[in-house]
Amino acid sequence: MAQQRRMGGQPMFILSEDSQRTEGRDAQSSNIMAGKAVAEAVRTTLGPRGMDKMLVDSSGEVVITNDGATILNEMDIEHPAAQMIVEVADTQEEEVGDGTTTAAVIAGNLLAEAEDLLDQDVHATTIVEGYHEAARIALEAIDEQVLEADVDEELLRQVAESSMTGKGTGGLTPAQLAETVVRAIDHVADDDGVRRDDVSLYTQIGASTSATDLIEGIVIDEEPAHEAMPSTVEDADIAILDVALEVRTGEIDAEYSIDSIDQLNAALDHEEQELRGYAEEIVDSGADVVFTTADVDDRVASFLANEGVLVFADLKKKDARKIASATGAKRVGALADLTADDFGHADRVRTDTFGDDELAFVEGGAAAEAVTVFVRGGTDHVVDELERAVGDALDVVATARDSGEVVPGAGASEIAIADKIRAEAAGIEGRKQLAVTAFADAIDVVPRTLAANTGRDPIDALVDLRAAHEAEGRAGLITDGETVTIDDPVDFGVVDPADVKREAIESAAEAATMIARIDDVIAAE
Repeated sequence: MAQQRRMGGQPMFILSEDSQRTEGRDAQSSNIMAGKAVAEAVRTTLGPRGMDKMLVDSSGEVVITNDGATILNEMDIEHPAAQMIVEVADTQEEEVGDGTTTAAVIAGNLLAEAEDLLDQDVHATTIVEGYHEAARIALEAIDEQVLEADVDEELLRQVAESSMTGKGTGGLTPAQLAETVVRAIDHVADDDGVRRDDVSLYTQIGASTSATDLIEGIVIDEEPAHEAMPSTVEDADIAILDVALEVRTGEIDAEYSIDSIDQLNAALDHEEQELRGYAEEIVDSGADVVFTTADVDDRVASFLANEGVLVFADLKKKDARKIASATGAKRVGALADLTADDFGHADRVRTDTFGDDELAFVEGGAAAEAVTVFVRGGTDHVVDELERAVGDALDVVATARDSGEVVPGAGASEIAIADKIRAEAAGIEGRKQLAVTAFADAIDVVPRTLAANTGRDPIDALVDLRAAHEAEGRAGLITDGETVTIDDPVDFGVVDPADVKREAIESAAEAATMIARIDDVIAAE
């Protein structure tokens, strides 16, 4: 709608006729409604008894998951305020790797509480100030909930298992996968922390999930440049090239006139000599295995196969960087510069066939500084969901090991956070107190949703949790798949990294306050 301002009795158009403008309470309601709708879309996936979502795109591609970040990114969301909730999940995923659904659900309920306050004529600025104060109190409550225990391997296994419980793990239990996850993180951890980038995930269909394994090295989707090359090279010296092992061609078009068969033979002999020279330089260097990001002529590959050299051609640059980093090899841009000082090393380089796919494994030695969780499953849907579950578990275990801080899970931390906020709200004057209390009510959505997803009445469960927290100091919803009880989650090994809770509170509060402050939306075509 074109906006007008009168100037000297004449209307003055400020916006184009194609622009649309929503102001005041209508703008706030629209934005809050959009944010709540996005949060509601993932709410039922929360917890060990959460449900999955099936997402189908315009081409018929299907994704089945209960991972909050995946669901929100797969949804075709256009509303700008709703996009902010998606960004909350993205930030949570990027920073700590898990808790995306929790962050989105809290953000949505902070908006719902803000809407109620706006209806009571509480100013948006007051709500924002109250939310900021409540977030500060919430972070203090999380610090108070941190367990006074060393984050050892047993506690890390519990963190991994808690992260994966309720997610698609195929035929494996979260406990079985947790063992693999902790081994992977232990392998890349030292006194300086966890080298998370040295842990990779590789998925391959064609076997049951029980075939999932930890490879001390890296896996890439490559096959030998020639079928006669060895399938396994032990104690391998590895060269990485950015060199095309084929006949050189000029950068300009040129024609050569051949007048006799002798000239043709001479040209062919020169070409053969050039290609054989490439192979001889590699053999003379002492390299056992060669990875190159460029093409390899079939004749060069044949020469090298006869010499027992294993070659992989046309490598992706990211794979070349990964192998170089893992093995200690230097990437060489000219064959004449290749020396033994440029080699990396691995105990073994082998190839293996899985259905129609052939994969290369670089294992042991220097390569063992990096590890790969080799995820197996019977279908694409199974391995995709298993990849998401294991990826989240790797992230939270790395986070817990680096920070050394874990807190009770199963909704216990949220009950403690809400309780502390309400206790301190009593000392806050004015309408700001209403916003602080509303923040606590929004945090309650986590245990309420956990209860609803297990089949319990959320109100009754919340009352029982608060009573147990008051009496025992720590209370969460514990489920064994059939029954649901209220108990100390630490006794059952249900724990989460403290940083996951902190990030969820901070990112949700930031998004909610940003959306609540918007009172004018101007959209142009």
